[in-house]
This record gives sequence, structure tokens and C-alpha cells, in this order.
Amino acid sequence: QLQLVESGGGLVQSGGSLRLSCAATGSGFTLADYTMAWFRQAPGKEREDVSCVTGNGGTRVYADSVKGRFTMAKDNAKNTVYLEMNSLKPEDTAVYYCAAYYTGSYYVACDQINYNYWGQGTQVSVSS
Repeated sequence: QLQLVESGGGLVQSGGSLRLSCAATGSGFTLADYTMAWFRQAPGKEREDVSCVTGNGGTRVYADSVKGRFTMAKDNAKNTVYLEMNSLKPEDTAVYYCAAYYTGSYYVACDQINYNYWGQGTQVSVSS
């Protein structure tokens, strides 16, 4: 069973930066076998996909709303994924969730997955 714990959220002014981390723990797993993603959900809105990366980190996909501002990285050796967020806007305010799905050595389009492992979320608030 994989557990995911997000950290790094907080309050930042518009134009600022934050770096979110998602640490994966569990017994006998290899993070390279998991496709990972970041989602976010603002109050009163549906959950939105932000970014995802394949198991080996070779393919990343970003939502149009964050392209050029957010960068997702996956460190399989540290069992951690990151979301570097720059030029933050008030509309980026949301709870950000890390998610995972076991894909083994197969390539699966990371934006076409029904993720089944989720973290508890971390709040990001951007003031204007």
C-alpha cells in the first residue's frame, strides 16, 4: 500500500513562488513504477488536474492554466515528487493533492489515468 504526504503549502503574495513536495512511503515499492500527478481543488469548484509525470519521469503534462509557470519533478531515488510553482496568481488558490497509479514498466498517458492513491492535500493561498 502506498501512502502519499504533501507538504510545502502556505500563503504567498501574487507573483510569488512555492515548492510543494509529495513524499511516498510504503513497503517494497519502487516509485519508478508509479505514474504521479498533482491535482487541485478550489472552494466550490471541481477538482482540476494540474500536472502529471510518467514513471521514469520522461513525459510530463501540464494544464494550460499552469504551463510556463509550474514545473513538476520526480525523484525516484528520494521517493518524492515536487511541484515548483512560480508567478503565482490568486486563481491558483486551492488545496493541492498528490496522486499515484501503478503502471509498472508500461507507458500510460499520465493524463488519462484514474488515479487510486491520494494524499491528504496541502493548502495554497495566493493573495492579490
